[in-house]
Amino acid sequence: MRKEMTSYDCDICTKSFSRKSNLIMHKHTHTGEKLYHCDTCGKSFSKNGSLTKHLRIHTGEKPYQCDICGKSFSENCDITKHKRIHTGEKPYQCDICGKSFTENGSLTKHVRIHTGEKPYHCDICGEKPYHCDICGKSFSDNATLTKHIRIHTGEKPYHCDICGKTFSQIMTYQDTCIHTGEKPYHCDICGKSFTQNSELTKHKHIHTGEKPYHCDICGKSFSENSAVTKHIRIHTGEKPYHCDICGKSFSQNSALTAHKHIHTREKPYCCDICGKSFTQNIHLTTHKRIQTGKKPYRCDICGKSFSQNSHFTRHKRIHTGVKGKG
Repeated sequence: MRKEMTSYDCDICTKSFSRKSNLIMHKHTHTGEKLYHCDTCGKSFSKNGSLTKHLRIHTGEKPYQCDICGKSFSENCDITKHKRIHTGEKPYQCDICGKSFTENGSLTKHVRIHTGEKPYHCDICGEKPYHCDICGKSFSDNATLTKHIRIHTGEKPYHCDICGKTFSQIMTYQDTCIHTGEKPYHCDICGKSFTQNSELTKHKHIHTGEKPYHCDICGKSFSENSAVTKHIRIHTGEKPYHCDICGKSFSQNSALTAHKHIHTREKPYCCDICGKSFTQNIHLTTHKRIQTGKKPYRCDICGKSFSQNSHFTRHKRIHTGVKGKG
């Protein structure tokens, strides 16, 4: 006589499970209970499997290896995505324009370009309920707030076990810290290769002219998400990067780095022609044009060329009749 299968039913949502342990684990999603704690950073999880995955951020363990190129990954889903680079498989296709993608998440994001859908909203205020206690900036989701707070705290939880470099975001770590020299992502238009798929996607916007990132304030469009983030600071006046020496604030990290050279007197940008050094790369670029005689700014009215954009702008006023300040 065949033994009947026992079913364990959730009394909250009526979902059924073949094992009692699975039901107990499932119930944590309703109660919000997080029994599994990370001894390194204190973060808690409702599932032991989630804790195991999280711990690999700290340990650097990558148990899943690609049998084609040898690259290793911390999660099984990542190696599945990676293998599509070698096979060229793009199983997720857009029904509107026919464009194909290696990941379902990429397709979902892409479709929103066509539909204009903005699915993330706050049930309470409809806007941004997550607030930064340090600068007061608000965000629509907690994950974005967590990333933002690291600008203030300087926390960099992602560690490269090869070079020792640390990162505040997992994507920055994956995009920047590549030691194999492997460039598996190829542009099918010009043939240029990239270490990360995100870099290839950005590059392709040069060919297509696509600008999928829009400023909600003025409507200006950008080819990169980072560019719209920087642009929005023009409207908001936000300057999240602070100099720990004099307290001056900047809207971009690169501007803070350049500013710090004033305090340290460091001049890391050196002219390979005459050996003169500069605190900022832009100053080196301007200097080199004097050495080489290069004049990239050309007036399309009279044909005169200039080595600096500011000189070119001043010159154009001769033709337009516009008077500058002073």
